[in-house]
Amino acid sequence: MTDNGLVTIRSQFSTGETMQRLVAAVTARGMIVFARIDHADGAAKVGMKLRPTELLLFGHPKGGTPLMQSRQTAGIDLPLKALAWQDDNGDNWLTLNSASWLAQRHGLGTETAAAVKAMDQAMTAIAQEATRA
Repeated sequence: MTDNGLVTIRSQFSTGETMQRLVAAVTARGMIVFARIDHADGAAKVGMKLRPTELLLFGHPKGGTPLMQSRQTAGIDLPLKALAWQDDNGDNWLTLNSASWLAQRHGLGTETAAAVKAMDQAMTAIAQEATRA
């Protein structure tokens, strides 16, 4: 996998709007939003500058539990994460971890293949909804 399992997609929307669309896509699928972290806001609070950068932690126990049942260390990478960010050219992006890469990283067995495939498919669909009109 390229970029150590990171999947990065250009967004047609601002960082904030990409994140709003991501939250909508996640919750529409019955997933749980565990946290939304505004890194740029955190930087501003300590007198530092950072281009728009927001992190979303989300998922569902039905998806993540089989991975942790196979190898509990998968819990370090769960819940799922997505980062909406703006580069120094003003372009906006969405970056996610590939579930297939997570399975490889943790040495998950074939018993998790269906769950991993479903996660990859869901992440692809969610990312497209968040980044494209």
